[in-house]
Amino acid sequence: MKKYILCLSFLATAGLMLSSCSDDDLSDKSVIVTSETEQTQFDKWLEANFVNPYNIQFKYRYEHNESDMNYYNVPADYKQAVELAHIVKYTCVEAYDEVAGVNFTRNYFPKEFFCTGTWEFRNNGTFILGTAEGGKKIFLAGVNYLDQYKDNINTLNHFYLKTIHHEFTHILNQTKDFPRSYQQVTGSGYVADSWSESPYNENYLERGFISSYSQHSATEDFAEMLSMYITNTPAQWNKWMEEAGTDGARLLQQKLDIVRTYMKDSWNIDIDQLRNSVLDRETKVASGQIDLTDLTVK
Repeated sequence: MKKYILCLSFLATAGLMLSSCSDDDLSDKSVIVTSETEQTQFDKWLEANFVNPYNIQFKYRYEHNESDMNYYNVPADYKQAVELAHIVKYTCVEAYDEVAGVNFTRNYFPKEFFCTGTWEFRNNGTFILGTAEGGKKIFLAGVNYLDQYKDNINTLNHFYLKTIHHEFTHILNQTKDFPRSYQQVTGSGYVADSWSESPYNENYLERGFISSYSQHSATEDFAEMLSMYITNTPAQWNKWMEEAGTDGARLLQQKLDIVRTYMKDSWNIDIDQLRNSVLDRETKVASGQIDLTDLTVK
């Protein structure tokens, strides 16, 4: 009987509590708070120069969902993000406009750039400069180091611009695949993730690879061939061919011929014209002829 009385007492108390709660007025304010970001002049400039003409988003604010959770990332510095946006537009987007037409750029250039401040370091001593995802997005790291490298065409290419051309090549290949004959040129030479280790990090030119990373796979090799070709002078390319020796130069030339034909037949792009446009624009940036801070919206 005692247990029964206690249960009744508990139910009565609960009933009073429910009755009391039902009499309270509910707030009309949501407990979910959404963040609001004030549009800066840079945002307006991006809208006028990337979104409206190309439907491209250039994201410079840190976004958790856009980042790779396998690495520590820091936000991009605002000033250097402004500079990088100008550089990307002038040296990459508009270079393709010049040689392939604005419709080509609108149709095939990635629809999103996402920037973070530092590199993504791997355990093997290498680090990620950029990646491409699904033909729609290019991730660019190391924005906060741009001021150290923007005045030298070689470092500007190495850390930023070659990466963009490399990743854009992947996007083009995802739309129209390159010939399988390319892989057969040095088919036994691909070593996957061992490309940065000895002995593969040396004498790769002699084995028919334009860079150490080219040895990763045929897909990376193709993207390296095109991006290295259009971001280096004819003099530098000829120097590499001399260093490659007779056999290495022959293999590299076979690959370059396939790349050249693919770009012409698939996209109607002359890679020599593209190289001329890219190098001319990069030279003007590195020499300070281009204002990288102007955010005037025309």
